[in-house]
Amino acid sequence: MDTSAFSLMDYSALLQPSPMMLLFVLPLLFLMGLFVRSRKKLPYPPGPKGLPIIGNMNMLDQLNHRGLANLSKIYGGIIHLRLGFLHVVAVSTPELARQVLQVQDSNFSNRPINDAIKYLTYDQADMAFAHYGPFWRQMRKICVMRVFSRRRAESWASVREEVDSMIQTVGSMTGESINVGKYVFAFSMNITYRAAFGSDVLDGQEKFVSIIQEFSKLFSIFNLGDFLPFLGWLKPKGLQQRLADARNSLDVFIDKIIDEHLAKRKSGVQSDDAAVDPDMVDGLLDFYSEEPKKNDESDLQGSITLTRENIKGIIMDVMFGGTETVASLIEWTMAELLKSPEHLKKVQQELEDVIGLDRKFEETDLDKLPYFRCAIKEALRLHPPLPTLLHAAKEDAEVAGYAIPKGSRVLVNVWQIGRDKDAWDEPDTFNPARFLGEDAPNFKGSNFEFLPFSSGRRSCPGMQLGLYALELAMGHLLHSFKWELPDGMKPSDIDMSDSAGITTPKAVQLVAVPITRLTCPLS
Repeated sequence: MDTSAFSLMDYSALLQPSPMMLLFVLPLLFLMGLFVRSRKKLPYPPGPKGLPIIGNMNMLDQLNHRGLANLSKIYGGIIHLRLGFLHVVAVSTPELARQVLQVQDSNFSNRPINDAIKYLTYDQADMAFAHYGPFWRQMRKICVMRVFSRRRAESWASVREEVDSMIQTVGSMTGESINVGKYVFAFSMNITYRAAFGSDVLDGQEKFVSIIQEFSKLFSIFNLGDFLPFLGWLKPKGLQQRLADARNSLDVFIDKIIDEHLAKRKSGVQSDDAAVDPDMVDGLLDFYSEEPKKNDESDLQGSITLTRENIKGIIMDVMFGGTETVASLIEWTMAELLKSPEHLKKVQQELEDVIGLDRKFEETDLDKLPYFRCAIKEALRLHPPLPTLLHAAKEDAEVAGYAIPKGSRVLVNVWQIGRDKDAWDEPDTFNPARFLGEDAPNFKGSNFEFLPFSSGRRSCPGMQLGLYALELAMGHLLHSFKWELPDGMKPSDIDMSDSAGITTPKAVQLVAVPITRLTCPLS
């Protein structure tokens, strides 16, 4: 008799479940399955219920710093919305910002992009929108070394020259009402433009401003395909042509400037003339190569190289990031001080005590002006350059016990964090004194209740340059002039509303009257 066959038959019989066993085991397995699934699948953060297919796309107009702040009052410090197939998560407390920007920084270091951004940045050939990785680290290293370094900022004579020019222009209209917003925007644009291209191409500035303005509109234009990919073919009328025209305009403009700089290099003019101050294009061309380099290239052992598209992308980033943000900060600081005359008086008294009124403000005076610098920090708290930081999840993640799916857009509401009642006393009040003392928050990225320049890998590489222009301009404006409101206006009459967008300039530009207070010439 075959005992092996008997054994197999015997065991197979034992493995046949009885009806009573099935009644017991199957419900148990079902309950265990539910338990395992519940342990593995975390809930999304709370948020408003969406509609079928489109989700919360009917709330797109609320996805700005103020709209998100209002939603956080209802749903808490972390909220979730679904825009078509796209998940959006917004955080608005210091601790949750720390989770995104520090604890899980590597996973949230990508930038969200849409079809328009991808096209206009030459397939993310710039630094601002490039995904985090070897290519982005290359770009940031070059920008830190050659574009935004403090040493380079101090060497830019254009900054000092434009400050002097603005002060002389304002001084020529003493006693008259002037549009502060208009003049500080021109000042900021002149600095950025001249630093990028050199002082000999100022005649093309108006054209370049129009190009940048068109790019700004196209970056944020509504495209249904960004949220519902299966409708990607259904683009807004004329969008593709506008995108092509905008990029072509930028190509024509910057290619000409790059070619002129390359011609100077070949002729030896740029390198031999010590009197010529190299501009941003010169600095970037030190890394220029005609050979294309893929954005995802991981071999960084060789020399760092930039393509023409990289150079154009970085210049575009600088023009976007350096013009409106600096101008907006100057205007907001002036507005907050005029709205709080007691703080304006303290700042100007400090300037008078330290410098006197018989000489002009100088950069070396800054370290002796603690209250002046506190006023600027307080303006940065209330009016951060970018009110909402834009990030994207590289992989599935968990934050505060909630699921953040891969590819989600993660928004850090810096504007709301600067007004967090648990982090700040009287958060809506302009009070520079809160920054006095060694333990006061700084903007280097380690105090998550104060993030005007972000934190972590994606912190602003142009922070030192922006502060340089901001402090220099504000120091001269407040030291050189008394400031009054026009036509009997009261401080409470100043309109402090902002324009919701990528940046938040004043909705109504500030108008004020300068009165010279120096006993020395302004020139």
